[in-house]
Amino acid sequence: MAATIKTERMRIGVDLGGSKIEAIAISPEGEERVRERVVTPKNDYPGIVRAIADLVVAVEAKAGAQGTVGIGIPGTLSPATGLVKNANTTCLIGKAFDEDLEAALGRPVRIMNDANCFTLSEAVDGAAQGARVVFGVIIGTGCGSGTVIDEQALIGNNAIAGEWGHNPLPWPTDDERPGEPCFCGRNGCIETFLAGPALARDHRLHTGQDLTPREIADQACDPANHSQADATLRRYENRLARALASIINVIDPDIIVLGGGISNVDRLYDNVPRQWSHYTFSDTITTRLVRAKYGDSSGVRGAAWLWPQNPPDGEISTNMART
Repeated sequence: MAATIKTERMRIGVDLGGSKIEAIAISPEGEERVRERVVTPKNDYPGIVRAIADLVVAVEAKAGAQGTVGIGIPGTLSPATGLVKNANTTCLIGKAFDEDLEAALGRPVRIMNDANCFTLSEAVDGAAQGARVVFGVIIGTGCGSGTVIDEQALIGNNAIAGEWGHNPLPWPTDDERPGEPCFCGRNGCIETFLAGPALARDHRLHTGQDLTPREIADQACDPANHSQADATLRRYENRLARALASIINVIDPDIIVLGGGISNVDRLYDNVPRQWSHYTFSDTITTRLVRAKYGDSSGVRGAAWLWPQNPPDGEISTNMART
């Protein structure tokens, strides 16, 4: 059934996660108008395509306006094949995800890695607004990153710009070699040292205590339990400083933005910059380390920003009806 559409052009952003799919509609000025989420169908590729298409239509119906559609995914589209690769949601791998969504929605879509979307959001109107070169890091169950230059995400010739977490931890100590195995097939990747499960594993290895990263951070602030938890965080801070120093040495960003669960550990923002100067090739380092402004919402907002404010004519359908 056709619906009346406002002339205002909205941007629709979709964040495809392992447990949920979230969509928002934002105005041309960046104001959030509608937010909806559904459970991600498990190991069901056709179900994911349907869920996203239905979610977009529901958001537009609630907003009373259509919009461009950008989607952040836990992977990327291969320039060689046009198919999804490197996706944690494995049922996407080898699929023409953009084409299938365009067929379901009857309009073009833009797809980008979710860490790039996170960084783009923070660069456009988040914690890094106004900065020219932004490096964004999501540290949660995994460790993803993205680079944005002049509000344009850097994708790379092979669409792997941002796979920082699958490089080896820089300047490893003897007890850090060869490192834990990574799902990519190698040992000692940055992700195996810095992701949330890695922090919990390191604490368990040194103390025998099975705590979450949040509990470790809380204990580090508790005088009764301070010593062991503080030592764990000190090891973590040094590793994060080394890993980020390697980025500073290569792209020299204006600002580094942290997201994900680990970004809520307040002491990182003072302690990590104090240490990264020991590993950077400069007399002074003015790069700032900040927490994401939009937190868990940055990815979905960044997906919305994949489209310009005034897309070419014909890029948005004028009828909300779908069969």
